[in-house]
Amino acid sequence: MAFFTHQIRRGFSSSAVRSLVIKHVTIIGGGQMGAGIAQVAASTGHTVALVDTSDDILKKSIKAIEGSLKRVAKKKFADKPEAGEEFIQKVLSNLTTSTDDTAAIQHTDLVLEAIVENLKIKQDLFGRLDKLAPAHTIFASNTSSLRISEIASSTNRLDRFGGLHFFNPVPMMKLVEVVGTSSTSQETFDSLLNFGKVLGKTPVSCKDTPGFIVNRLLVPYNMEAIRLHERGHGSKEDIDIAMKLGAGYPMGPFELADYVGLDVIKFIMDGWNALEPDNPLFAQSELLNKLVAEGKYGRKTGEGFYKYK
Repeated sequence: MAFFTHQIRRGFSSSAVRSLVIKHVTIIGGGQMGAGIAQVAASTGHTVALVDTSDDILKKSIKAIEGSLKRVAKKKFADKPEAGEEFIQKVLSNLTTSTDDTAAIQHTDLVLEAIVENLKIKQDLFGRLDKLAPAHTIFASNTSSLRISEIASSTNRLDRFGGLHFFNPVPMMKLVEVVGTSSTSQETFDSLLNFGKVLGKTPVSCKDTPGFIVNRLLVPYNMEAIRLHERGHGSKEDIDIAMKLGAGYPMGPFELADYVGLDVIKFIMDGWNALEPDNPLFAQSELLNKLVAEGKYGRKTGEGFYKYK
C-alpha cells in the first residue's frame, strides 16, 4: 500500500506491529447508517454504544434495529422462533444508547462517526473528542465523499485515524471501504481491516481520494446518465431499463439516484466540482439542481426523477 511507504522507511514494517483488537465500539450518529453499523457490530459480539443528540432519535434507532433484527431472525431461525427471539435479545444486550458522547468514549476502542456530511461539523466533533478519548482509541469516519485527512486534521491522533465507509443497508451490504491517509499507521489500518472482517464484511483498501472507489465511479456514472437524458438521448425509463437488462445492474441510474437521494448526489458533486472545476465528470446538471431546489430528493420525499406513493 503506497500510503504506508513513509512508515516502512522509518523501519516500521507490517510484521513488526500488532493491530488492536476492537471490542468496544462507539458510534456517533443514530441515523440509518449509524443504526445499521450498530446492529451489525452488536450482532458480532461487540459492545456497542450508539450516541445521538436526543433520546427521541435514539428510540427511533433502536426501533429500527429491532425491526431489522426480527427480519434477520425470521429468516435465520425460520423453524425455531424461540431461538430467534433469544438471538434478538442477545444482540440488543450488547447495545446501549447515550446522548453523552463524552461518557460513551471513556473506555472505547473505536469511535466511528456517521453524522451529517459536513466537514466543519465532523472536524468539531473529532477535535473535541480527541481530548477526551483514551490514547489507544482509533477514530474513523463513515464519510462517503470527504477526505479523511481533512477530517482528521482537527485531532492529534493522525496515526490512529482512518475511514470505514459502509453501504446502505448496512446489515445487507457486504462491502466496507477501509481508507488510510498518509499518516495512518499500519497498525491502525490493519485494525480497521480486521474489524471489517469480523463484522462479516468484505473490506477493500482505499486511498484517501474523493469518493474512494465506489462513489468515485458510481456518482459520475449517475451524473452522465442525467446528462444523457438532458441532451435528449434517452428517456429516464429507457436508460434505466437499458442499464438493468444490458449491464445487469439491479437498479437503473435514475432509480439509484432517487434511492440514494438527489440532495446527497448534488452535495457530493458540488464538493468535487469545487476541487476540480475543469473536470467534465464533475460538471453541474441543471435538471438535478432544479429538482433539489424544489425539494424533490427522491424516495425520502416521495418524488425525485420518479414519483413514489
